[in-house]
Parts: sequence; C-alpha cells; structure tokens
Amino acid sequence: MKRRFALLLAACLLLALLSACGSKAAPAAEPAVENTKADAAPAQSAPAPAAEPAAEPAAEPAAEPEEEPVQKTDLVVFAAASLTETLTEIKSLYETVDPTVNLILTFDSSGTLKKQIEEGAECDIFISAAPKQMDELGCVLEGARVDLLENKVVLAVPDGNPADVESFDALAGRLADGTVFLAMGNADVPVGQYTQKILAYYGLNEEDLVKADCLTYGSNVKEVTTQVKEDTVDCGVIYATDAFSAGLTVVDTATAEMCGQVLYPAAVLNVTKNEALARAFLEYLTGAEASAVFSSVGFTPLS
Repeated sequence: MKRRFALLLAACLLLALLSACGSKAAPAAEPAVENTKADAAPAQSAPAPAAEPAAEPAAEPAAEPEEEPVQKTDLVVFAAASLTETLTEIKSLYETVDPTVNLILTFDSSGTLKKQIEEGAECDIFISAAPKQMDELGCVLEGARVDLLENKVVLAVPDGNPADVESFDALAGRLADGTVFLAMGNADVPVGQYTQKILAYYGLNEEDLVKADCLTYGSNVKEVTTQVKEDTVDCGVIYATDAFSAGLTVVDTATAEMCGQVLYPAAVLNVTKNEALARAFLEYLTGAEASAVFSSVGFTPLS
C-alpha cells in the first residue's frame, strides 16, 4: 500500500515538472514603430565637404631688365646731290652693320659743299662729283682718299621728247640756230662744268647762247633734272644715274673726249673727331654691299 502511494506520488511530481516546462511563456514582441513624417526624427544632414583652400595666384614672370639704349656717334657726310638716292639707301644698311653710328647726310652741289667745309661746317667725310672740288679742299686726311665711283653725262628729254632732240650732235645744231631750250648746271657745279666742256667741244659760246635765250641753269643736278622732268625745258645735261632715278629718257651719252671722265672721289677730312668710324664707313662704301646699291642706278664702282 505504501509502495503504491509512493509510486503515485512520484508520478505526480514528474507530471508537474513536465507541465511547468511546457507552459514557459515566449517573450512579448516589441510594439512596431510607425514610420510617419511627424514622428520621424529629423534626418541628420551630411556634413558639408571642407572647402578647398583658395589657389594662390600664379606668380607673374619677372620682368626682363630693359636693354640700355645704344650710344650712337654722329658721322657727318657731305655728298654730291647726285648721290641722294643711293646714299640714303646705304645709310639704312650701314646703321644695321654698325648700330653705334648715326649717319647725317647733307646733299648739294659739290662746289657749295666745298665752300661750306671751308667756312667751318662740321664734316667727317666728303664725296664730290668731280676731282676738282676735292683737289681744292685743303683738309683731306692723308691716305684717306679714294676714287669711289664713275658716272656718265647724258642728254635727257621730257616724256615723249616734244622737241624731238635726238643727240648731242643734233643739240649743237639746234643751239646754234636758237631752236632749242637747254637746262644745265651752274659753272660751280660739276655737271655744269662737264656741260661747258661739251659746249666747247662743239665750238659753242655759252654767253651767246644765254643772250639767245637758249640756256637756263640749275644750282645742282637735281634742279636740272626737275626742269626736264616737269617739261619746262626741251632737254637737259645731267648724270646717267639721275636720269635713271627720275625715270627720264636718255637720247645720248657724252664720251670722255667730249667732257672727260666723270669721277667721284671720297675722303675722310682731317678735321674729323671720329677718324676710326669715318675710315670704317669709307671702307664700307668700297665694299660689295654698297657697290651693289651704286650699280643698281648706273654708277660704276671703282674700288
């Protein structure tokens, strides 16, 4: 009896234990949170990216130091008017060869220039259209004179040759009978002196021609050239180079027998304060570059 009671009690205890294990409650679920705009916490804005440091302005390149201006020395050249075009061109060429030189050119008749030099005009180099003016000048530096160029004396006529002057021979006949009007240089101008020789060659008297109103004069070859160019005369005796530069028609060329050789001497003067520079320029005038300029208008370089 006791044994049966004990077994029953054990069975009840076992049953109670099993019941307690099976009835253990699951944990309660957390209430769901409504996803509404009103209840939602304000979103944290993303932090702004850090500003990049401002770029430093580019450094300007250092200014190059200014070149000091070239110190120039004036070199004064007195030259026959017939050299106007060629020497003006040569001036621009030479000042690139020697940037330290500033060439100052003065053009006129050789006689006028010679007189100005004798009266004390500043001059480093003299270029005459005839040996006579150079020979008479007493201030030529010894060993610094050259025969630079040869030219030709020509008979030029206006465009179309209205007076129909054909040659020096024809001119002489027309002057003798008073049917032509000739322009020539003054007696102190080389081109005038060459013309006087031509008149003498044909046996013509200059004073008689003036009285017959057959002659007019120019103070240098450029003035004579202008008279022909402007058709104020029937013809003129000028240099071949001036006729070329002015675009005039040449109808005849004087021979050496008629007027002699037309030489252009050039010299450094002993009154120069820049002998070395003057000698250098005179040497350049005899060189290939300057000779090409002279030749382009009809001069014959001699050095």
